[in-house]
Amino acid sequence: MLQILTSPFSPIHIKFHSFFHSVNLILCYSSTLHTSLPLAHSPFQSPKTNTFFSSVCLSTREMDATISPGLYPLHRCKTLHLVRHAQGVHNVAGEIDHAAYSSEEYFDAHLTPLGWQQVDHLRNHVHETGLSKKVDLVIVSPLLRTMQTAVGVFGGEGYKDGIEVPPLMVANAGQSDRPEISSLNCPPFVAVELCREHLGVHPCDRRRSINEYRSLFPAIDFSLIENDDDVLWKADTREKNEEVAARGMKFLSWLWTRKEKEIAIVTHSGFLYHTLSAFGSDCHPSVKDEICKHFKNCELRSAVIIDRSMMGSDPATTNYPGKIPSGLDLPSDVADEKLPDEGKVN
Repeated sequence: MLQILTSPFSPIHIKFHSFFHSVNLILCYSSTLHTSLPLAHSPFQSPKTNTFFSSVCLSTREMDATISPGLYPLHRCKTLHLVRHAQGVHNVAGEIDHAAYSSEEYFDAHLTPLGWQQVDHLRNHVHETGLSKKVDLVIVSPLLRTMQTAVGVFGGEGYKDGIEVPPLMVANAGQSDRPEISSLNCPPFVAVELCREHLGVHPCDRRRSINEYRSLFPAIDFSLIENDDDVLWKADTREKNEEVAARGMKFLSWLWTRKEKEIAIVTHSGFLYHTLSAFGSDCHPSVKDEICKHFKNCELRSAVIIDRSMMGSDPATTNYPGKIPSGLDLPSDVADEKLPDEGKVN
């Protein structure tokens, strides 16, 4: 596979450019499919720059002739592992009858037994591939089904004798019929409201109080959520698709306030679909389809975002300055440029 980074100027990118302050990021997308430092401010505070561009990984055989490779410094990149939650009780009921999504019976829907099996399979996958050891941070939407999925996939192993730490999830949280999940030997977990599902109307997308969640998920950090109660969800107003997409842009830009380089994000189908649909218009149609298709339950896809605006100020950790010890090192081609007439007869 050849990684191709492009500079999109499609109408949809121009639309987002006009909504936000400036154009600064690229999203380099690749697919890894499997279906079976804390901040004091809230991510809902507007960052200085909020727009980024997309790009994809595709083979040279599929590469459009108008797309040229791009090259970017490694320390200007972050790797994202995007995960949709496992099957929830609302998914089952809603596929049988769409009206179920409006039922209070499915308020803050929890995972089904099948959903927990999907979690187990994805957990096996991230361990077998070594991904579990690479992730520096897990960001999770503060809803029951996403937090159950996140801690089940990326959480620690069982407790060891003599070590007492708060669990990521207490036993049987959210009717899970599962033992507690350890916070040992795993990355930190942070709940962020910017990556929630479509807000409004559907009770399955309304969250509980943060105090209640803290009792169920003691080791998840909820400090970035400003309100205990859910003030974002409205019973009579459903968030528009373009509003979800704009919120997704804001979320991805907010990620540059984090120091972590490899981040897992456990979120929702609608949020992922409308956020990623902004990308790929400048790519081969099959790549656009790959980026923009809906996520299956417990599907994982990986992507790289690239900062071209100096929003992220982290220094390079692998670059080496050279010339140590110092010595003469004028390259021949530079010498030729400096002395173009040397040796010519007057």
